[in-house]
Amino acid sequence: MDRLSRRALLRGVGTAGFLAAVAGCGVPPAYVRPGERKAPDRSAADDSLTFANWPLYIDVDDHDKQRRPTLDAFERRTGISVTYTEEINDNDEFFGKISPALMNHQTTGRDLIVISDWMCSRFVRLGWVQEMDRSRQPNVAKHLDPLLLKPAFDPGRKHCVPWQSGITGIAYNRRKLGREIKHTGDLWAADLKGRVTLLAGMDEAFALLMQGEGVDITRWTADDFHRMTDRVAALVRAQHIRRFTGNDYIKDLSSGDVLAAQAYSGDVIQLKADNPDIEFVVPEEGAELWSESLMIPDLAAHKRNAERLVDYYYEPAVAAELATWVNYVCPVPAARDVLASAKDKETAALAEDPLIFPDDGMRGRLAIARDISAEERPELAKEWNGIVGL
Repeated sequence: MDRLSRRALLRGVGTAGFLAAVAGCGVPPAYVRPGERKAPDRSAADDSLTFANWPLYIDVDDHDKQRRPTLDAFERRTGISVTYTEEINDNDEFFGKISPALMNHQTTGRDLIVISDWMCSRFVRLGWVQEMDRSRQPNVAKHLDPLLLKPAFDPGRKHCVPWQSGITGIAYNRRKLGREIKHTGDLWAADLKGRVTLLAGMDEAFALLMQGEGVDITRWTADDFHRMTDRVAALVRAQHIRRFTGNDYIKDLSSGDVLAAQAYSGDVIQLKADNPDIEFVVPEEGAELWSESLMIPDLAAHKRNAERLVDYYYEPAVAAELATWVNYVCPVPAARDVLASAKDKETAALAEDPLIFPDDGMRGRLAIARDISAEERPELAKEWNGIVGL
C-alpha cells in the first residue's frame, strides 16, 4: 500500500523567515492574545465540522475508497457531519495557506487540523490555536500515552492531541550489511562509507543525531547543535554520507544502493512487509518520539464538535481500528489489548509490533525533543541547510 511521509522538509529558514519578513512590511504583529481566539460556537445549532488532514492518514474501506469506517461511525453515532479534506501535504506549505487568516484574526474555515508537533509549537507560540476543554474529553484524559503528555512547547497537551505518533530511528539491510546496528555511531563505520543517508529536514534529523552524541534532547543547547553539525559536515566532506533525503530513502534501501538510513518507523513497517531483511532500530543512546497532532484553530466555528471528534479517536477500540490501517505508533496504549483479542491473526499480530506499540525497553529510550525556538531557527537553519545543500 502506498504511503506518504507526513514528515515534511524544512525549506530555507521556513516560517521563521516568513514571519520576520511580514513584520518588516507593515503587517500587524502575528501573535493573537487569548481573549481574541474564540468565536461563537455554532456546534449546538449546526451538527457539522471541517477536518483537514494529510493524505492516506485515516482508515478507508477496502471496497470503497471514499468511505472511512471510523469517521462514518462517528457521524452515525453523533449526527455530526464531517467534511474531511486531505489538503495537508507539507507543514510549511499549509502554514503559508492558512497563516494570512490567522494573523489577521480571520477564520480559516477549518475546525480541526493535523500538523507535525514542531509546527504545532509555532502555532502555540503565536496564539493561533485554542485550548481544548479536557472536561469534555474523558478518553483523552484517560488514554493518552504518558510519553506524549508533556512536550516542551505545550505542557499537558492543552492545545493539541496526537493523531498518530512515530519514531525517527535507523533502518538498515541486515543481510547485506552482515552485522547489527545498535548505536547511531555504527553508521559512521568504514564499511558504510557512501552507503548511508540522513534526512534533509532539520526538524526531522537533528534530534537522533544529537542523541548519538549523548545529548539529552529534552534540553539541548545551541552548543550541542553546533557539535552535531560539525560531525555531520566532516562526514559529508569525507563522502561518508551518500546524500540527504526526504521519503525517498525508501527506494534507496529497497534497491540496495543504501545499506542504512535515518528513517521513520511507520515507513519501515511497509518496507519490512516487502523485504524482511530490512530492520528498524532505536539506538541504545535513544531516538526521537514525535507526533502529528490535532489542533483547533482560532475562531473555529464548531469547537465543541471538534472536541468530540478528538475524544472519539481516543476510545481504545477506535484507536485500534485506525492503527491497523496507518501503522504508526498508536498514541493510545490501551488499543493494544483490543488488537490482541482480535480473531484475525494478522490483526492480533499488530499488538506485538514494537513499531506500533513500543515495548518497555524501547519506550525507555524514546524522548520528545525540545523544539527549536523562533529566535534560534534562522541561525540553525542556515547552518544545517549549508551542510545539506538546501
